[in-house]
Formats: sequence, C-alpha cells, structure tokens
Amino acid sequence: MKSTKELRILILSCISLMYVNLANGQENNYVQKLRANDLDSIIQENMNQAGMVGIAGAVIVNKKVVWMKGYGYADKEKKIPFTPNTVMNIASITKTFTGVCVMKALEEGKLSLDQDINTYLPFKVINPNFPKEKITLRNLGTHTSGITDREPIYSNAYHYGGDSPVSLEDFLTSYFDQKGKYYSQENFLKQKPGTYWEYSNIATALAGYIVERVTRTPLNEYSKKNIFKPLHMNHSGWFLSEIDSAAHSKQYDKQSDTLKQIPLYGLPTYPDGGVRTSVSELSKFFIAMLNNGKYKNDRILKKSSVEMMEIFQFTENSKPENINLLTKNAGLFWATKDGGKKIGYGGTDPGVKTEMLSDLSKEVSVILFTNTSLNMKDLLKYYFKGIFDELFKYGCSVKAPQKKLN
Repeated sequence: MKSTKELRILILSCISLMYVNLANGQENNYVQKLRANDLDSIIQENMNQAGMVGIAGAVIVNKKVVWMKGYGYADKEKKIPFTPNTVMNIASITKTFTGVCVMKALEEGKLSLDQDINTYLPFKVINPNFPKEKITLRNLGTHTSGITDREPIYSNAYHYGGDSPVSLEDFLTSYFDQKGKYYSQENFLKQKPGTYWEYSNIATALAGYIVERVTRTPLNEYSKKNIFKPLHMNHSGWFLSEIDSAAHSKQYDKQSDTLKQIPLYGLPTYPDGGVRTSVSELSKFFIAMLNNGKYKNDRILKKSSVEMMEIFQFTENSKPENINLLTKNAGLFWATKDGGKKIGYGGTDPGVKTEMLSDLSKEVSVILFTNTSLNMKDLLKYYFKGIFDELFKYGCSVKAPQKKLN
C-alpha cells in the first residue's frame, strides 16, 4: 500500500503530465493554424499565377477532415465565391462511383467480375482481332479490355449547353454493334484483353451500362440509393437536371492568355465522368472508401468489397505487357498515381481539374477541385506542385503530432 507522500507524488506527476499534453496540444493547434494561414497565401499566389478562377480543397488525416476551404469564384462575372459546397462535375473521379456500383451489384449476386460481359448485354462486344477472347468486368475496371476511345467519336459526343440528348444505351450500341453508326475495328486494340493497359472512358461507360442491365435500374438512381442517400450527399447527382443550378460552378478555360467561359455540358457515356458533387460531399465518399466502406454510421459497401476494389490487380506473374510495377498498378476502378505512391483517382475535362488521392497507408488524403482548364505546364507547376503538394505536406504536418501524442 502506497504512503500518503507517494500518492501525492503520483497525483502531482499525473497533473504535470496532463498539463504537458495540454500544452503540447495547444502548441500543435497553434502551429497548425500558422501553417493553414501559410496555405492561404500559397494557394492565392498559385491561383493568380495560373489564372485559375475558383478552387476548393480538403485535407483528410486519419480519415477525418482537418482542413477544408474555397478560394476565388464559382461565377466570376457575378462574384459568387467558390466554396467547399460549390458543385461541379468531377470528371474521371466518377469512375470510382461506377466501380462502387459494380461492387454493390456483385454483393447482390447480380454479376461476376470474370464472366464474359456479353452475358449481360443486348449487343455483342467482340474484339475483331481476337474474336474468341472474352472481355470481363475486371478488364473494364483495370483498363485492360482492349477497348479504345476512338477520336473524334468520343470527343464529339460531349453535348454543350445541357445534358446529352443521346442515351448511354444508344451510344454504346452504335459503338459496339457491327451495324452501328460508330462501329469500327479501330474501336479495339490489336492486343488481347488483359495483356495491354490503355485508359478507356468508353470501357467504364460499358461497365455502368452493365450495372443498369443487371439491376434494371438507371445508374444515377442506383447510385442515389446506394451511395448518395446513405452518405447524405444531398446535393450530388449525375445530370444537370438533377442539380440546383445556383449551386453549380461555371467552368473556364485558361490554356492561353485569354480566359474563356465554357458552357456546361453532358455526355452520353456519363458513367465515365458525369458525377456532379462538391468537395465537402466528396470528402464523405472518400472517407468511406478509405475506411473499408463506412462513413460514421453509414456503410456503402462491405469491407471485403472495398478490399477487392482497392487491392492492386497486377503482379509480376500477371500484368499487362506495358506496365512497370515499380511505377504503376491499378485497383478495380481505382488507380495509383505519383509513381505508385498514391491511390484514388483524378479527373480532367473541359473547365475541370479534380484530384482525390491518398497515401498508400490511407493516413493523409487530399481532394482538390478547380473550375479552370490550364495548359500542361501551368497545371503541373501551379495546380499540382504549387497547391496539391502543399496541401499534402500540410496533411503530413498534422499527422506527425497526432502520432506523437498517441
């Protein structure tokens, strides 16, 4: 049994330790505020140099948002601020939503990742160079299907001024059916499915269409039920007709010396790039994916489904011939970037640049939107190195004292 003196020493030690931890916490908060203030000037300087009209971003550390802010304008003419709640199309980050829908249909027993996709389709998708080789959803999800985005067919499918009047089904039928308006042997690579990596938007659109076929539900409605509603993404959707126009950003082009406004647009292949959301609502989705399918008390996928989606698909014994595993790999509708050091997805479309990336440990993550197209030089210098990398560094600085205190 401890003496009264020993007990007093123990109590005083505990109190001292408590105050030290409190002081450390206050100091860390102060340092974080200083760094956040630095971010303001860094972001504004890079925006000004590049001519970006609006930006919003979020930093996520250990699956919690630690910083979120917007800068510039969603509508420059009307001086409407660009905020974390501003809605815009997120381009190819959309593919991760389509991937979740594929995995949800898989959970429901309605499809298989390794079945011939023709099992699910009303028209045949056959590479004329390899007519006996099957194409699978796994191929579609890893960009190894052998389907290519033939130009100018794909680019000309963008409909400026509103949602596309051409349906997903009609576009895909015209592209893949041998009697279709856009059918050509050039819609396919001269490599067998699974043996060659080439990014394909139309392949992802086809995956989304398969979900529609097997669930008998339009993809926008299926994702609303299984993603948007559970995550309370109340202002997100796929089509302009689903979005409050007052919340939607205008889009701009600054690839030359002149800033141009781009009319809002839709595309028939909407599963490859049509989701419209905000930084604040996308943060919920990303946290759910980093947290094995769960955001707070809401679950969108089973843990096993998320693991299957995010696990690297390529190995030394099974990889496309043009993939170097030291610099690149792929999940299912999930990508690696930055030389294989980050996971998530990015998107690029007219008037749109978005990134949603995490380190491989899922400890530090960054989401970044801009409503302005830039030339490649400015994109790399100001958007990526100037802003995205700084946000990632900030996330790492927040993570370090958290680990020390734990």
